[in-house]
Amino acid sequence: MMATSWLGVLDETIQACGAHARPDLAERLRSRRTELAGPQVRVLVLGESGQGKSQLINGLVNAPVCAVGDDVTTTVPAVVAHAAAPAASIVTTEDGAPTAIESGRVPTPVESVTTRANRDSGAVRAEVGLPRKLLESGLALVDSPPIGAPTSQHTHRALAVLPHADATLLVSDATRELSAAELELLGRVRLFCPTVVLVLTKIDLVPGWRGVAERNRARLERDGLSVAVIPVSASLRLAAARTGDQALNDESGYGALVRYLHQDLMGHVDLLRRRSAAALIHMTVEQLAEPLRDRLAELREGGTDELTARWRAAGNRLEDLQRESARWQTVLSDEVADLVADLDFDLRDRTRRILREADEYFDTADPAKDWPEFEQWLRDNLKAVAETNSTWLLDRFEWIARKIARQVAPRGDDALPEKLLGAEARDHIGDLRMPNVERFGVGQKLFVGLRGSYSGLLMFGLATTLAGMPLINPISLGAGAAFGAKSVFEERGARLKRRQAVARTAAHRHVDDFFLTYGKESKDTVRLIHRDLRDRCTAVAHDLRTEIADTAKRIKQVIDTETAERGASARELARGIEQLNLLYRRGHSLATAETVRGLTA
Repeated sequence: MMATSWLGVLDETIQACGAHARPDLAERLRSRRTELAGPQVRVLVLGESGQGKSQLINGLVNAPVCAVGDDVTTTVPAVVAHAAAPAASIVTTEDGAPTAIESGRVPTPVESVTTRANRDSGAVRAEVGLPRKLLESGLALVDSPPIGAPTSQHTHRALAVLPHADATLLVSDATRELSAAELELLGRVRLFCPTVVLVLTKIDLVPGWRGVAERNRARLERDGLSVAVIPVSASLRLAAARTGDQALNDESGYGALVRYLHQDLMGHVDLLRRRSAAALIHMTVEQLAEPLRDRLAELREGGTDELTARWRAAGNRLEDLQRESARWQTVLSDEVADLVADLDFDLRDRTRRILREADEYFDTADPAKDWPEFEQWLRDNLKAVAETNSTWLLDRFEWIARKIARQVAPRGDDALPEKLLGAEARDHIGDLRMPNVERFGVGQKLFVGLRGSYSGLLMFGLATTLAGMPLINPISLGAGAAFGAKSVFEERGARLKRRQAVARTAAHRHVDDFFLTYGKESKDTVRLIHRDLRDRCTAVAHDLRTEIADTAKRIKQVIDTETAERGASARELARGIEQLNLLYRRGHSLATAETVRGLTA
């Protein structure tokens, strides 16, 4: 694979960042691309405090370029690279912030550059140039601040250098096996920098360092971390450099470390950079793909559940209205039938009470004298009956209307017809004419009296003739007078009874006419109001069904539109994810194209 291949994939990843609106990631990739395309290979020396990182670098370059000591702590990174002549400087910023823009370089003696940089609050890093063959091929060693608490500034500065490293030397001394924190750090380092070697330092202080090394290798293999382990001793290395003792130098283990750096790393720079690019592509693709996957999952899970529930509720409501329509019409018919029966019974009962009172009245009253008073009484009572019956009709119908309206339109009184609320019952009592009453005048009284007197005179006159008296005598005359008066009295009573009977008949006929006329009008009113109420309720129910149907239709249209949009968005997201997956696989192929001893994935 040519060098331009991984650069091409990296360029495509930068374009993907722009396409997915992540200019921050694109800027980071461009910066890293520039570093990877340059001649320098950065090897980061990383580890916890007191593990011998600075001394390890000193041993590699055979010079005390990094400050060491129990009371010395590396606070800023130190970069040791090749130079024709020894030179050093401190890179500073104006405000001392580690992420601020560099403001300049301060030349400093090589032997004191890291000491001063560690004390300078405005220092960003220390840069050291040495004329060493190890560094001549472009190798740069980066000493980092110690890893400690996740929130510490030292940890932040150390991890800030990690994304710019091409390889990492994780330093741990041989006095103990790898801790859980170091294993966690190793896993985190491999995400950014897949080329990692564990350097086991201070083997000169631990007689059983080989056992520690083997246990560390076994632990790494058990955890699936294929990482080479190189034991070294900086003290033996520096002592060998002072004395020129080759055997002591071999015992220090630096020979294996130098061969690793010189041959395995610098001998395969292209593979090293391809693997660094692959790790960078993997992390970038994951950051780009994660929100797309979340959005795609959200789209596939739904999002129209609420609208679908409302649409189904509207359909159920339509079915309920259909059932309720038949129900309330049945209820309305039953209520109206009950009302008609109750009105008819009430009207009949009230008119019968009037007739009973009229009969009782004419047991003693003389129609010839009392008819005008009776007529006014009867009119008033019939009018009261009509008004009471009509008021009851309207009140009962209003109650029925509100009962039906609660079923048809629970939201208000839309189903109440205006005619019902303002209707007035009409009553036709009619004219009650006085019946023909037989007059009992003076002539009639005289005639009846003479007829009765003649009978009495003749009867008693004949009786007294047996006693030798004449036909007309005082006794027969008295009897005639008595019989005449009695006949007049009896005739007057009989005529009164006949007049009362005629008056009762006339009253009964008039009340029957009122009952028929008003009863017919009452039933017609009931039918009219019934039809009006039914038509009004039907119209309101139709409007409700139309409104609900239109709402359901609009909701369905929204659901269809959103479903189509979601489908299009889901397909677009799926295409974007597939493109990122393809980019991920291409990045993965960069790292797996070749395998080199020591460059473990």
